[in-house]
Amino acid sequence: MSDLASRLAALRRQAGVRAPEPAPTARAPAAPVPNRPDLALLRRMAGVRERIAQPRSPLRAATRDVPGEEIAPGLRYLERRFQVADAPAEFDLTFARLTTARREHLLHFDTETTGLAGGTGTRAFMIGAADWHDGGLRVRQLYMTTMAAETAMLRAFTGWIDADTVLVSYNGKSYDAPLLATRYRLARMPNPLHGLTHVDLLHPMRRRFRQVWENCRMQTAERKLLRIVREDDLPGSEAPRAWLTYLRGGASTDLVRVAEHNLQDVRSLSGLLVEAHGWAESDAASPAGYEK
Repeated sequence: MSDLASRLAALRRQAGVRAPEPAPTARAPAAPVPNRPDLALLRRMAGVRERIAQPRSPLRAATRDVPGEEIAPGLRYLERRFQVADAPAEFDLTFARLTTARREHLLHFDTETTGLAGGTGTRAFMIGAADWHDGGLRVRQLYMTTMAAETAMLRAFTGWIDADTVLVSYNGKSYDAPLLATRYRLARMPNPLHGLTHVDLLHPMRRRFRQVWENCRMQTAERKLLRIVREDDLPGSEAPRAWLTYLRGGASTDLVRVAEHNLQDVRSLSGLLVEAHGWAESDAASPAGYEK
């Protein structure tokens, strides 16, 4: 060690400064150890390459096809017939606090609308109706694929009604009939439903089963009385979205499901009416029956 270095070391010791430790000598890098190939990794990589090489299946194109015949610009018409058990020639309507009605005069109807609140901003975009015709149940449906077709739809529905028609609905007195009356008035057309006998099945169902069932909605009545359980049914609350989606250029998939929902509604109305027709006879046999 030089004389200058010795002096500096002595001064550091006097000042209490520790001398820096010598830097460790760098070690030479270890020689690489050969690794065995990871066979599982190689297999996974090969699988990825195989999947990449496979052609992709084409995406299913959304369809805008809709069923039925176009009978006016933007208005479609569907008609289907079903073989059903013979309905009575004359229906006993005492369950609805009415008298009787001939089978050929009955028209079961239901609407699908743009909302459930009613009012002048709500319109019916689909009307379904069922009647007994030529020995079977005939279901006719009208639905709009453009806003401008409403007048044509109302006019076509008028042609299904005459002075002897007896309407059958489920909550139709409170909802469907008033809504259609508003649409006819806004279209400056006479309302064909005005003054007709109207059998609203909701009210007799409530009087008879409100203490028995969990609720008296139509699908509950179907399940309890007709043993019908709907599968893949689009709820009525989804109908406005399905129709507006189609109007905005979307697929027709859910609009077709709305038509199937409406079809089942009017078919069930006919079955529920046949069921209610038999209540008078069963109540006569069991005087302590349900409240009327």
